[in-house]
Formats: sequence, C-alpha cells, structure tokens
Amino acid sequence: MCKCSNRTDHINASDILARLKGLSAAEEFFAVLGVSYDPKVLDVSRLHIMKRMGQYLAEEDFSGLPDQVIAARAHAMLERAYEDFATSSPLKHRVFKVLKDHDPDNPATSARAFVPLDSVLKPFGRE
Repeated sequence: MCKCSNRTDHINASDILARLKGLSAAEEFFAVLGVSYDPKVLDVSRLHIMKRMGQYLAEEDFSGLPDQVIAARAHAMLERAYEDFATSSPLKHRVFKVLKDHDPDNPATSARAFVPLDSVLKPFGRE
C-alpha cells in the first residue's frame, strides 16, 4: 500500500485544477491528492479508475469554490473511483464504450454482438 494519508488538510490546494490537468500518470494523481492505493489494484485498473474519476469530476461545478474545497472533492472522487475497482472487476462497471457495447448481460448490446453464420459465409460464395 502507498503510505499516503487519507486526510486532505495536507494537500497543496493552490490552483489544484490546473495542477491536475498537467498530470499524466495515475500515481501522480494519487500523490497530489493524497489518496492511498495498492499498486496491484492500480496496475490492473488504472485506466478504469482514472476514467471513472473523470466521470465524477464532470458531474461537479467547481466555479467559485475555493481551491481547498475543490481539492477535498477531487480527493473524495479519486478515492471513490479507486474503491469502485478495488472491490470489483472493471468488467462489472464497464466505464469504457467498448465494454458497454459488448455487455452480455445487457439485451440491447448482446443482440448486436450476434453475427449469423450465413452472413460470414456469403462473402466466400457459400450459402
């Protein structure tokens, strides 16, 4: 486990949104926001966690809020996104379109995944 604290009072919150926009590695987000993580979970689900955090951030209106409040909310969102995938698989949450489009439990998408055999054989002159 990372030895980061779950408290947000130690986060350098000055211009936090601009700083977050400049980050590229998932580990940087966890470090800047002071969120603990297990490297094994992050290795498996990093893209899913970051995508989910982005979804949570997109739901927020940060206009007019002080940087410390924004930092605390971003911390909570990253922590929530991490927990989503620390306790279950990326296939359960399906945050990416390619996974949503091929969800066997969703009748609307599972029907699109079916390819009839005759449609595959027709290009080869077989019927």
